[in-house]
Amino acid sequence: MTTTTSSWAGHDPTILRPAAVRPAAVCGVGENGAVDGRDVLEAAGECQALLGAAVDRDWTTPIPEMDWTVAQAVTHIAEGTLWYATDLAAGQERQDTMELRVPPETANAELIRVIGTFATVLARVIDGSPPGARGWHPHGLADASGFAAMACDELLVHTDDSARGLGVPFAPPTALVRATLERLFPWAPAGADPWPALLWANGRVALPGHPRQARWRWHCAPLEDWDGVNPADRR
Repeated sequence: MTTTTSSWAGHDPTILRPAAVRPAAVCGVGENGAVDGRDVLEAAGECQALLGAAVDRDWTTPIPEMDWTVAQAVTHIAEGTLWYATDLAAGQERQDTMELRVPPETANAELIRVIGTFATVLARVIDGSPPGARGWHPHGLADASGFAAMACDELLVHTDDSARGLGVPFAPPTALVRATLERLFPWAPAGADPWPALLWANGRVALPGHPRQARWRWHCAPLEDWDGVNPADRR
């Protein structure tokens, strides 16, 4: 993928710049497991801030322990965010009518911008969904909160993947991480620091007393549907 030499600071400042996103304490993330469109926007802002600071670097760099380059991880973030909006809007039947993809030659700055655009679409679909709305997902029929949390998880964890490829640190807001963790991974070890625990839940790291997971998955259906078992443990 072509590496851009454009300055991210010159792009549209109205699309999900971190300062425009309300802080977690105002959003109410982590309360009663609720995750919503505002949280998606906050996660997208964190992603854009990290990537924006590295827009002029070489995104063809491979990510350690992964088959993706940084650019491929960022492309996946963008495409997945738009897919979630489509899946929730489509309802409980799987819909594969359209092929939603970002062209592989997209410049770095435009990849950053499209993450903001697609996150905005998803946030509006989530917050405009009626109570009880469900959408198809391979791991279950997710409600609006489930789609919001999955998007936050994708944004945060793949931003960290990208950060490892770029050799820069990434430390997302604790409240946002905790809300995502509690909504999707209610079996996560109690008392663990939320960010390492979220990475553990996504198979990225080990925790004390908990080896790195070779298999993992979300619980994206409403939390009241959870049967108390880590679904990755089912055979």
